[in-house]
Amino acid sequence: MENILEISGLCKAYEGFSLKDVSFSLPKGYIMGFVGENGSGKTTTIRAILNMAKTDSGRISVFGLDSVTDTIAIKERLGVVFDSLYLAEHLNIKQIEQQLKPFYKDWDSKEFFRRIREFDLPDNRKVGDFSKGMKMKLMIAAALSHKAELIILDEPTSGLDPVARDELLDILAEYIEDENRGVLFSTHITADVERIADYVTILHGGRVWYTGTKDELTESYAVVKGSEEDIPAALKEKLIGFHAYRNGFDALIKTDDIAGLPDTLEYEKASIDEILVYIAKEDKHERHSENHAV
Repeated sequence: MENILEISGLCKAYEGFSLKDVSFSLPKGYIMGFVGENGSGKTTTIRAILNMAKTDSGRISVFGLDSVTDTIAIKERLGVVFDSLYLAEHLNIKQIEQQLKPFYKDWDSKEFFRRIREFDLPDNRKVGDFSKGMKMKLMIAAALSHKAELIILDEPTSGLDPVARDELLDILAEYIEDENRGVLFSTHITADVERIADYVTILHGGRVWYTGTKDELTESYAVVKGSEEDIPAALKEKLIGFHAYRNGFDALIKTDDIAGLPDTLEYEKASIDEILVYIAKEDKHERHSENHAV
């Protein structure tokens, strides 16, 4: 299977934070959800892919090209949608199109204005007056109008109403029908990832906690609940993000370990959102234990 994006051993240190050996790949024809709590390193990784942040070590390949030495050739074939508009807000769509056109040799004006009509965007209003959903559609229209083969989205659905979110996901689903394309979709809204993504990469504390298919992720973990007294001693150390409360406990467990659970404990398949919550709880518990030990 050919990869449209490959990241290998990416490291980047800032004061108080660092990316540590981040490695994952996205095959052609698929959508990858890129998730993790605030400060996990998602935006830093995206900036590195776009050659907007100098890395300390590692390699990034897009379309088989080097992200640093071939950055101009890559950006010709790349579409980017950020959580805020990166276009001049005092201009209207017609003026925006005239600004963008010279940057892309494959720019298609007919396709751009076809998308503008399809997305029901007014071409005579200042784009700064657009709603957030309209701005997202404008950036998607721009990406689709220069035949982008990979679209990278950084928190595009945050702040969108449910209808606008649904429309954006439908656009991405249509886009990926061409199996030579790919989508890297960074978001805090894991319901969107569960609906549309084929692959998931979870960053936690600057490291890759999981990368692989979405189905494998959700089938690999369950949430277990019940009385703390019923947990076998050998199993307790395998629980992730253990949380005790007055009437019992809950925690994340690998499905491989479910066979060791007594019948008095209940479990159910974990959502991606729940997995992220329990990862964070585990990290908080470990830091608390380390501080206590000191």
